[in-house]
Amino acid sequence: MGLTSMFLCVSCGDDDDDLPAPTYDESGIFANSPNVAQMGNTSTSSRGGVVTMGNIQAVSEGTTDLRQVAARLEIPRLKGGSRNLFVVHTVPTYGVNYCLEWSYDLRAQYWAAFRWDDSNTGKSTDRSDAWAEDPLIPSSYRSTQDDYRNSGYTRGHIVASEDRVISVEANKQTFYYSNMHPQNSTFNAEKQSTWWHIENKVLRDKYNKSSFRDTLYVVKGGTINTGNYGLTSTGIPVPYNFFIAILRKKKDDPTLNGYKAIGFWLKHVANKDTNYKNYAVSIDKLEELTGIDFFCNLPDELEEKVENSINLSIW
Repeated sequence: MGLTSMFLCVSCGDDDDDLPAPTYDESGIFANSPNVAQMGNTSTSSRGGVVTMGNIQAVSEGTTDLRQVAARLEIPRLKGGSRNLFVVHTVPTYGVNYCLEWSYDLRAQYWAAFRWDDSNTGKSTDRSDAWAEDPLIPSSYRSTQDDYRNSGYTRGHIVASEDRVISVEANKQTFYYSNMHPQNSTFNAEKQSTWWHIENKVLRDKYNKSSFRDTLYVVKGGTINTGNYGLTSTGIPVPYNFFIAILRKKKDDPTLNGYKAIGFWLKHVANKDTNYKNYAVSIDKLEELTGIDFFCNLPDELEEKVENSINLSIW
């Protein structure tokens, strides 16, 4: 029995249609972003070195304005503090490739976030298999190939290789060990498992279509919140559960300014169920399960309405 039996999934009514759209200041930063509020007032780029802005430590390859990235709709509320790092991976072709927040203490990511639109959905390259340590994370806090060797677990992509085939560099970045969690091979078995089915047949083949979205905002990960993981022999977390949070924007949808959201929650066990709706949850429920505040950069009133229910007929 899927988690959808635990709560009522309903559609939002017509009285939601006239909610205000998100507003941005002259620099393009969402005016009430809680992440930007933590960063202070200085727009900062990284150029490969860790920078501190207010309560947030962050790093990126180039000159991307980190405050603007933190305000993007796919970025959850940042934990911040001295033991966490906001990592922004960029490529020359279209800028931000994907982002993650990294725990120095656990040597693992809390989540990885990316977006799809018509500009970055095309296929221009194949799988690179360019396994590498993440050069943006200080070396003493990285995960490495040695963490997976003889561990009994596979290197499970969070942002999948096939999610980023728009350029060679974009694909190579998905093979950083910072974009992995240890996974049982039966959980991510190609063309057999529920997780594979949701990633490939649902998220990529069904949702990432121009007929369905203008932009798709995606957050994926494995649980590393207290009590929701084990450890490998090398001490990196093995999540007990994996999750996906999705926000769709479609301008010609008149309800909720075109925003719709859904979450998926799966136990880290072998599973071949292809009825993906058995694992659908509201974003509110997913926040309760993971301890992560998804889509926090939406205006509060809009966020509340988008996240508190799902209409499965849309998805």
